[in-house]
Amino acid sequence: MNLESIPRRELPSILNRMPKAELHIHIEGSLEPELIFEMAQRNGIKLDYPSIEELRAAYAFTDLQSFLDIYYAGAGVLQTEEDFFDMAWSYLNRAKADHVLHAEIFFDPQTHTSRGIPFATVIGGLDRAVRRGREELGVSASLILCFLRHLSEEEAFAALEEALPYRDRFIGVGLDSGERGNPPEKFARVFARCRELGLHLVAHAGEEGPADYIRDALDILKAERIDHGVRCLEDADLVARLARERVPLTVCPLSNVKLAVFHEMHDHNLGRLLQAGIAATVNSDDPAYFGGYLNDNYAATFAALPELGAREAYQLARNSFEASFVAEEEKKGWVAALDEFFAAACGEKA
Repeated sequence: MNLESIPRRELPSILNRMPKAELHIHIEGSLEPELIFEMAQRNGIKLDYPSIEELRAAYAFTDLQSFLDIYYAGAGVLQTEEDFFDMAWSYLNRAKADHVLHAEIFFDPQTHTSRGIPFATVIGGLDRAVRRGREELGVSASLILCFLRHLSEEEAFAALEEALPYRDRFIGVGLDSGERGNPPEKFARVFARCRELGLHLVAHAGEEGPADYIRDALDILKAERIDHGVRCLEDADLVARLARERVPLTVCPLSNVKLAVFHEMHDHNLGRLLQAGIAATVNSDDPAYFGGYLNDNYAATFAALPELGAREAYQLARNSFEASFVAEEEKKGWVAALDEFFAAACGEKA
């Protein structure tokens, strides 16, 4: 395909319509203010903000921790299985509109079980939405259970034990929440146990934490994908390794700017990651809080970085499919659909 033949003016439409996967979405971070207020009302919960507008205005974060404080407060409205279903169903409909063929969705059970919400309630609602999304929307989706790294490894083990009766409803585990002071090795034993159980392993590393956290997530936790990972460029040997081993990075551009990892979008290093041969992908992270869903992230990044064109759009979408935890045949089908889309955009026959 002659991707260079695609005019730059056509990029916004291409980014919007091209088939893609999303591999870094925290479902609790898709909880829009309107839905927060709706759930608060039906569950009899009094919010600290008198209106939807004032809640949204509070989304002025200075760093990861200032975001997490309001994120956990927002999750407090989730009480029933129906709440968890509604939250996931809302996201899956947005994913469908963004031409997402597959999503691997993070959820944080400890955020809810610590409030007395049974794990069965959490997984029941999320799993029902995932199943309905496949049937009614044609969106493939899987769930990844994340441990909160500001809590102890013992608490992570307890969360895992509570989840194991529902092992067939999630495909892997991850590690999220604040990086500072919570290195990957803190969770070495629980990740080793998850590996024995045959679960896929991912971990947040190299967002606020240093490049060394990325290396440790790979070597100690045996992570198959790195969530964020943008600080890898501080270590040339690590960059070479990531490129050589084709370790995927699930990059979240709007989140990075909102949390001041980069000052402005034009400072973002996504283009340099691709130029280094790294299997980077674009994702939305916590879209209700960071200003947009998957297509919004693509649009903002490509508008700000002139080095990104149709070739990079194709590569990012292809990387998203190839980095997913699905059977190779399914990946091949999605890549074939992507090839067909771009061939048509080039005016060629697939």
